[in-house]
Amino acid sequence: MDRKPWSLAIKLFICAAASFTLLGGSLGTPLPHEFGFQESDDLSSRNSYIFHSPDAPAAAAQQPKAAQTPARDADKLDRPTSDPYKGSLSIFEDAKREEKLQINRVMDILGIKEGSRVADIGAGSGWFTVRAARRVGAKGSVYAVEINREYLKHIEERAAREGLANVRAVLGKEDDPLLPAAGVDAVLILKTYHEIAEPIRLMRNLRRSLSAGALVGIIDRNGVGDDHGLDDKKVIAEVARAGFALVEQHDFVKPDGMDYFLVFRARE
Repeated sequence: MDRKPWSLAIKLFICAAASFTLLGGSLGTPLPHEFGFQESDDLSSRNSYIFHSPDAPAAAAQQPKAAQTPARDADKLDRPTSDPYKGSLSIFEDAKREEKLQINRVMDILGIKEGSRVADIGAGSGWFTVRAARRVGAKGSVYAVEINREYLKHIEERAAREGLANVRAVLGKEDDPLLPAAGVDAVLILKTYHEIAEPIRLMRNLRRSLSAGALVGIIDRNGVGDDHGLDDKKVIAEVARAGFALVEQHDFVKPDGMDYFLVFRARE
């Protein structure tokens, strides 16, 4: 048998392997991919980036979502929620509402005073926002949080008319009020908790915005969730899952006994 062709083939193979090694590769190993960073489109994580390979961008982009799944599953509700109110804001301006809700007493319990930084989550027409703004004065501030842009526009115009320069309109999210870190001394969620699509995540995100000892008040009415009310025991259990402890419970906010007032503090 003539062995010269086989000898020539072996020499060519050895030469090819040596060249491949000099280029930084190794036998049986593909050349490394060119990796880069792609800015995330998620507005809630504006400063985050997705590490990706040009060969499989879709699979890499899905990784952050997969990492969030366990947390979202843990925050799921076992009840329905009400659709957010989108009607006329005049419904919030009943002349007797201040007397029925005893809003000044509510603010006393929440420790809202001159210089306080307050958040009104689910601000609606700004009914509570403007009352809190008058109490905290020029040295304080009130964040009016809404997911409805039109309502926020109404609140901004109302604050301007009433000369309340300490009102800050905030376009929040269903799971995050988007408030400044450690920037709030007191919070009121007035007749809104039953409409929040992801209340446990929202309350958990709210925690980072609270100053030391800050109080969170929730006023709502008894119901099953999708009837614009929610049983107070359900609220207490859900807020506890977000890391809060109930410190006070009142029923003075409406004579018919349908409304309740719960006060929470973040657990250490």
